[in-house]
Amino acid sequence: MARILLTGATGFVGRAVRPALERAGWQVRGLSRDVGRARARWHDLEWVEGDVADPSACARALAGCDAALYLVHGLGGGADLRRREVAAARVFAAAASAAGELRRIIYLGGVAPPGAASEHLQSRLAVGEALRSGPVPTIELRASMIVGHGSLSWLVVRDLAARLPVMVLPRWLRSRTEPVAIDDVVIALTRALTLERTDSAWFDIPGPEVLTGKQILEETARVMGLRRPPSLDVPLLTPHLSALWVRFVTRADWSVARRIVVGLEHDLLAASDHFWTLIGHPVRVPFAEAARRALAAEEREGLPVRGPWGVVERVLAAH
Repeated sequence: MARILLTGATGFVGRAVRPALERAGWQVRGLSRDVGRARARWHDLEWVEGDVADPSACARALAGCDAALYLVHGLGGGADLRRREVAAARVFAAAASAAGELRRIIYLGGVAPPGAASEHLQSRLAVGEALRSGPVPTIELRASMIVGHGSLSWLVVRDLAARLPVMVLPRWLRSRTEPVAIDDVVIALTRALTLERTDSAWFDIPGPEVLTGKQILEETARVMGLRRPPSLDVPLLTPHLSALWVRFVTRADWSVARRIVVGLEHDLLAASDHFWTLIGHPVRVPFAEAARRALAAEEREGLPVRGPWGVVERVLAAH
């Protein structure tokens, strides 16, 4: 049985893709910095302890593997985020080459904006370039917003739609993106492993609709059965200023939510949707259905949908 190394196995995408990999016949090995905690939650998975920035840990984890999924993204900030992320990717690429048996690396990154990318997007794009520059053929898949329970960008959107008593509409909410369902992302990752090509390449994996930030919030509120809140245009409210009030609305860690909001200043549109044709998956999940599935998963975990008063509660708690 072919073995695959799943980095980021305990994260949102890693948890979603693992069952699909096993159904496809892969023997999955996970890499975690805290094997004890990971094994306590997923005891039936083979684990290796270590970090992708550690050459010896990468060598142990990649030994005997035929492929690898690179789903690691730094959540910290700082001026050296890009440097640290790229250095780790280069360590991983070198270890993958030294392993000798690895046929392919699959990396999940982010869509390139038409203008200057945010620090977070710059890091993701640079990591993809570092992996593709290595000796092992690498397929980089670029997604914008991934819709699913556990996605940080979806959490921010879902909380904004549920908790804002007035929908504040800064200019950046006119920016367009192509949100993609986690179910489609899982299909893209698993089928990329068997894509018939021997070189490295990158592909966008857009969802089926082009939506503005305003449309995403309105559609999310509709799917949740909430009355559409009154809207207020605030054209001078920049993403950086918006991040200050977003912190009172969402449950997502503020440093993460801030990077998501700042990254919305430009359109995040795919250069092409050709990848879906290459893998024989032309029909993708519409945004409304992806939102319903995400909310249903949230309800199964017993997490209630909270209304606009969540804003007041967060403001009061902060003072």
